[in-house]
Amino acid sequence: MLHSRTRWIVRQTQEEKVQQLAKELDVAPLVASLLINRGMDTAESARYFLLDKEQKFHDPFLMSDMEIAVSRIKEAIEKQEPILIFGDYDADGVTSTSLMMMALRELGANVQFYIPNRFTEGYGPNIPAFTHAAETGIRLIITVDTGISAVNEAKAAKDLGMDLIITDHHEPGPVLPEALAIVHPKHPGSNYPFQELAGVGVAFKLAHALFGEMPAHLLEIAAIGTIADLVSLKGENRLIAKRGIQKLKSTKNIGLTALFKVAGAELPSITEETIGFSIAPRLNAVGRLESADPAVDLLLTDDLLEAQTIAEEIELLNKDRQAIVNNIAQQAILEVESKFPISENSVIVVGKEDWNAGVIGIVASKLVEKFYRPAIVLSYDLEKGQAKGSARSIEGFDLFKNLSECRDILPHFGGHPMAAGMTLAIDSVDELRRKLNTLANEQLTEEDFIPVTSVDGVFSLKDISLSSIEEMQLLSPFGMGNPKPKILINDANIAGMRKIGSEKNHIKVTIEDEGSSLEGVGFGLGHLYEHISPYSKLSVIGELSINEWNNIKKPQIFLQDMAVRTWQLFDIRSVKRLERLQSVIPEDNTIWIFFRDENVSKFRTYAGQKMVKIHSIEDASSIEVDGSNLVLADLPPTKELMVKLISGKRPARIYAHFFKEDSDYFSTLPTRDHFKWFFALLAKKGSIDIKRYGNDIAKHKGWSRETVDFMSQVFFELDFVKIENGVISLNNTSNKRDLADSKTYQLKQAQYILESDLLYSSFQQLKDSFDEILQGAVKFEEAKEEKWT
Repeated sequence: MLHSRTRWIVRQTQEEKVQQLAKELDVAPLVASLLINRGMDTAESARYFLLDKEQKFHDPFLMSDMEIAVSRIKEAIEKQEPILIFGDYDADGVTSTSLMMMALRELGANVQFYIPNRFTEGYGPNIPAFTHAAETGIRLIITVDTGISAVNEAKAAKDLGMDLIITDHHEPGPVLPEALAIVHPKHPGSNYPFQELAGVGVAFKLAHALFGEMPAHLLEIAAIGTIADLVSLKGENRLIAKRGIQKLKSTKNIGLTALFKVAGAELPSITEETIGFSIAPRLNAVGRLESADPAVDLLLTDDLLEAQTIAEEIELLNKDRQAIVNNIAQQAILEVESKFPISENSVIVVGKEDWNAGVIGIVASKLVEKFYRPAIVLSYDLEKGQAKGSARSIEGFDLFKNLSECRDILPHFGGHPMAAGMTLAIDSVDELRRKLNTLANEQLTEEDFIPVTSVDGVFSLKDISLSSIEEMQLLSPFGMGNPKPKILINDANIAGMRKIGSEKNHIKVTIEDEGSSLEGVGFGLGHLYEHISPYSKLSVIGELSINEWNNIKKPQIFLQDMAVRTWQLFDIRSVKRLERLQSVIPEDNTIWIFFRDENVSKFRTYAGQKMVKIHSIEDASSIEVDGSNLVLADLPPTKELMVKLISGKRPARIYAHFFKEDSDYFSTLPTRDHFKWFFALLAKKGSIDIKRYGNDIAKHKGWSRETVDFMSQVFFELDFVKIENGVISLNNTSNKRDLADSKTYQLKQAQYILESDLLYSSFQQLKDSFDEILQGAVKFEEAKEEKWT
């Protein structure tokens, strides 16, 4: 048995529906199943989802205060009033700022931008920045990707004689700012049909309203921010992302081209993964470590040399960011394990003075990944007595809702159910930890702390082909709300398995079933190699892709988790060097079984802590082995002992070693003819000095000397002969007896059969034997008697 790392939540679909949709759309059943699982269960809804040409953007004026915002901006453009775009320092904020700057410049506005410094100003609008803007003549401020919580700052702007237009997408609080206009899809007074826009999506809608038509040339910028901010890629977000990616493949933006170049990305092959894993982290890195201004400058520049210079600076900053994250993550993990263990904490809250506030959100994500607990990572400013934090959550624990319950100690916070940011007094950190743990203990069950993997369905290998995988790409771009499909393949045979990579920390598996096969690669899963018996039925989940090598394409699966549902047999009978056992047998949950006391000392250095000696049927029957890994270290004296040990029980794994110093298997077990010939020899000779002539007899017949001694002892026990001083002679008064009446013969025969069954059987024979025993189906039968006189 091999338990999966996560809980697999598998979606179920009706086969009849799948076949019907596949036929109507002329797509593979695999694709039809994925569409149904995403809510597109009719041909009409599926076509609408797949064919974005039929989709249209929503009317931007359905959004709250849009007419007021457009009117005021157009007035400012006409009067050439200086306008300030007030943005945020993450990738969504950077693209929102850049998009609004592009739109307003194109419309002829006198516009500039301002992004607060993460370290000196913190998140969101602030009064000193607004005051400075007023002093420089600004009369209209437009926030992008921020502002919905700026109640005090909005009042300050009004007092300073400036109009404030807020465009944002973060969760609105109970009190909204008193701004001239709040353009927000979740505004209580909004009728906008799609509420999941990113900050750049809201900015894009404002640009749409200002231009009077959808600004297709700005889609590439909107797509980057939308994908980077991990909003749901459904509805209008899907339209922005899908059309934006197509624009990016032929972008004329000098800054983006330079950024793609340093990231090693080819324009024609750009996907949502290019943005999510290459571009977004680089745009984020700037504001995480320094001022975010260069990221905006890069997207706005028309100067090739400036673009190359900024892109190279961003690349260096991203490498610095990676190193800083790794360092802080190591410290944070140590902090959790030494001070706030997860056995006592349902929510992780850790912080230190020297932790870079720009990367603590990434560190929080790493803590969630490692410990699967909601995590808050804080950076302390001891001079101000203040802590800035970033939080990430798990399914079932709404961060924004629960942080709202702690408003009394959180003067500033905002975010979503799964991510949030905050500022609080260092003195309040312990209280925050206590409150959140209390809330989590009320809301979460033990099962909630087991990571969940949502799986799109169970598929057979015959469902997977190059064409079905290519059709699956019609569902892209993948992301939040439309995740890259994960499939489950159940109980496949293992055709091949090996570790790969310079450090052998990855695994390559080939699975097969009913004539179909599929190669899989599991990055970081190399440690599972020793936990999978090559003859087991393997269940895997992962993402399908096409592997192209030397112009040859074939399907493959990127493995994310694996499981073996039934008990596993690990055949380690060939391992003669005992020190090797440590590398193939897990230490945890393992019981080492010894049938002979003299063998314990031989294994003591290499065996685990739990070693059990079995001397009797009672010993074997009383041992609890359910769910454990069972190591049968040495050969039992009888099969019955082993049967009593495991019959009707449910071990997770059995490691069969069956150590035996000297084997009886390859010494000849005499047949009836052997005994007959030897008896006849004795009758002819009358008596034989076995000590003197035993080797000659063995050599003459091609036996071992042990065989001659064995038959002599059997005859003696049956009272057929007398043995005196090594001389054997017939006993003329002997009666008819069975060979099986001899204790020596019984033991030899039983040992021969035992070794044949356990030591020298094939893997499949041994597995079948164990299966029969585990099912409690073994019955002992007396050996058939051989009559001999």
